[in-house]
Amino acid sequence: MSGEELELPVSRAVNERLHAAIPGGAHTYAKGDDQYPQDLAPVISHGRGARVWDVDGNEYVEYGSGLRSVSLGHAHPRVLEAVRRELDRGSNFVRPSVVEAEAAERFLATVPTAEMVKFAKNGSDATTAAVRLARAVTGRARVALCADHPFFSVDDWFIGTTPMPAGIPSETADLTVTFPYGDLAAVEALFDRYPDEIACLILEPATQTEPPPGYLAGLRDLAHRHGSVLVFDEMITGFRWSEAGAQGLYGVTPDLSTFGKALGNGFAVSALAGRRELMEWGGLRHDGDRVFLLSTTHGAETHALAAAMAVQATYVEEGVTARLHALGERLAAGVRDAAAAMGVSEHVVVRGRASNLVFATLDARGVPSQEYRTLFLRRLLTGGVLAPSFVVSSALEEADVDRTVDVVGQACAVYRKALDAGDPTPWLGGRPVRPVFRRRV
Repeated sequence: MSGEELELPVSRAVNERLHAAIPGGAHTYAKGDDQYPQDLAPVISHGRGARVWDVDGNEYVEYGSGLRSVSLGHAHPRVLEAVRRELDRGSNFVRPSVVEAEAAERFLATVPTAEMVKFAKNGSDATTAAVRLARAVTGRARVALCADHPFFSVDDWFIGTTPMPAGIPSETADLTVTFPYGDLAAVEALFDRYPDEIACLILEPATQTEPPPGYLAGLRDLAHRHGSVLVFDEMITGFRWSEAGAQGLYGVTPDLSTFGKALGNGFAVSALAGRRELMEWGGLRHDGDRVFLLSTTHGAETHALAAAMAVQATYVEEGVTARLHALGERLAAGVRDAAAAMGVSEHVVVRGRASNLVFATLDARGVPSQEYRTLFLRRLLTGGVLAPSFVVSSALEEADVDRTVDVVGQACAVYRKALDAGDPTPWLGGRPVRPVFRRRV
């Protein structure tokens, strides 16, 4: 594919079917067709490794696979073998399977900073369970979350803080307060403002920037000094930063942590992990009031737990995290060189850890622009690159990365033309892409 040759008539028709049957046309807002240029939202037929094919027959090199969940590549043989083996033995029973013990032991061996773990199906289950547990343990209602991190849960305690709070009682939203990343003084001020009220601090331990020296340890000290619980959301950092997550890399152990995404390589599995003293509140071996921690019919389906065990074994034995970083470093360097060659290095900006790269599209004033993002995405798609981010999977080959850089170079050439013209509109092909969180449709 090249130039303006990409046409998606079948995808457009299927998108209409999706909107007719599914609110928003997708089961995740970040997958919506409003996130892509008009009439260029491919509907996927299948994927293998780092490539996907749409229902129109077009092939793409894919980044950010499964919203960062498919980090080993689609249809990974070792993971599929483990899943198939369990499917033949049944996947859900009236009592726990021995696989649940095996999966828990494997997880705790991989993430040795945790002492107990409980599995669920999605990240929201795990983060909300962490918040509930912190509230139960502390007897406090207020939650403090990092305002610089984009998503924690579909549940009211978080969504009430976003531009889409419709349907959420203000009394619930008012119980959540926020703090900026990297600023210990701001967190101290929050504790001073709400003395003995904050049940927990919840944040991603790292995102596009590394934590300032002493920041994570300082947060832990602050939380404990004020009788609060520290929760790390490791949905993204888990495995991509190290096999043991960001807590393993930075050497700071939270009270509770949540994992998902890469844990199942596309299969539905998440985890709440943490200190035994806290986790046992959700168990049967204590004398206090019971805490309804996590109780999900499908949370321990054996095939998903088998997938998680295969993923962890693959990461540890094959050095997957190091490969993700190497691929990401090659991609970041190539994109930066391509942008510089076209004179747009101050406008197409790659950010983040090498294993978790994103890109910013800035206008002539250096302001983030949805219009320029639309232009950029359109050129990537027509070049056979599906990249809402530049988050790599280990299935990528160096040739895939080099091809991507070539396509980025072509996109940057158009970007330069739009900047010189002072208006990207002629290159958009329709309405611009939209942010996920917005008040109005």
